[in-house]
Parts: sequence; structure tokens; C-alpha cells
Amino acid sequence: MTTKALICLYENEVCPRFDLTREVLIASIDKDASVRAEKEVVLPHASLEMLCQMILTEGIQVVICGGIEEEYYQYLKWKNVKVLDSVIGDCQTVLHRLAQGRLKPGDIAPSKARRILQGESPCREEISNDFL
Repeated sequence: MTTKALICLYENEVCPRFDLTREVLIASIDKDASVRAEKEVVLPHASLEMLCQMILTEGIQVVICGGIEEEYYQYLKWKNVKVLDSVIGDCQTVLHRLAQGRLKPGDIAPSKARRILQGESPCREEISNDFL
């Protein structure tokens, strides 16, 4: 069974607030933990109603975000959408953890910059793209 997930974005990180989301990543994840399809959608402006409508229209099963108001958390839960809130970090790391079944509310996924500072050695292209 394929899981459809939506990550609220701010640049390449999880957006800190659901209500300020202007960009999302929608991904389909197969049960073998592979990400089958990804697309980014830019909203014309931050709108909770528009974002919730997109979540329901696209058939999203999991929403990943930073902070979310209780009213919208409960609404999505009522609509059978799993909400993983208070998540911080790089969207690709978060997506990878979700695919592996290791993501939970409150998780902190280090960004590439933080991983570099902690001593990991990414390829030269990653460093130049991240810091130039």
C-alpha cells in the first residue's frame, strides 16, 4: 500500500508553523520504503483553509509540520489524516525517516549544515551548494 505524505516547507526545511506554510512537498511512499513520486507545490499565499483543502483533495494520509494550532490538528485527525507535528529539520531527512517508519512527532532531523558541523563529510558539491 502506498502512503501519500505532505511536508510543510520553508526553503528545504520543515516549516516551523503550519499556518505560515506557502510551499509543500507531496510524496508517495511504497511499503518497501521507497519514495515513488515527489512534487513541490507553491501556494499563492499562506492560507489554512487552502492548505487543508489541498490535503483532503490530494488524498494525503500523513502531514508533517512544525507547530500547528489545536483546532487544525483535531480537524485533520477527524478527517483521518495522521499529523506528525513539532518536527524540525531538513525535508529530505524527514522524508527518509518517514519512509523507514522512524519519524514521530517532535523529532529533530539535522540539516546538511548541522551534519557538516558535527563532522560528517559530504561531497564537495553539497558543501558548495549549501554555503555559496
